[in-house]
Amino acid sequence: MRTFDLTPLYRSAIGFDRLANLLEQRADAQPSYPPYNIELVSEDQYRIVMAVAGFDRSEVEIIAERDSLHITGRKQKDDQQRTYLHRGIAARDFEQRFQLANHVKVTTATFNNGMLTIELVREVPEALKPRKIVIDGGDNVQVLEQRQAA
Repeated sequence: MRTFDLTPLYRSAIGFDRLANLLEQRADAQPSYPPYNIELVSEDQYRIVMAVAGFDRSEVEIIAERDSLHITGRKQKDDQQRTYLHRGIAARDFEQRFQLANHVKVTTATFNNGMLTIELVREVPEALKPRKIVIDGGDNVQVLEQRQAA
C-alpha cells in the first residue's frame, strides 16, 4: 500500500484539499479493465486510447461533466448459448472515470478497430492568463504569452 505525506503541501499551498483527497483515493483503487493509455500530445493536448475489444460503438458511452470524464461500456446480452474451451476476451461491462484538471475539455472521440480514442485540450480563458501590470502605468495591462522556446 502506498501512502503520501502531504504535510509540506499544506504548509505553503492553500485550497489543494481536493488534490490531496484525489491522491489518497487513487492510490487505493486503480481499475485495470479495460486497458488504456494516456498520452501527452503537446503542451496543452492529451489523448486517451482505450482498448475495448468486443464492444460495439453503440455499447460505449462517454460523459464529460465539469471536472470528470466518465466512460461506460455495457455489453448487449447475447441470446446465443456458447460453450467456450478458452475465454480470453473479457467482454464484461466496465466503468472508467478520469479526473480532469481545470479547463481541460474533451474535443473528439473516435472508435476504430476496437480502440476508443478521446482527444482532450486545455483551453485557459483569456481572463485567467497571466498579465503584466505596469507600475504607475494606470490602465496599462498586457496579457503575457506563455510559449516556450523550441
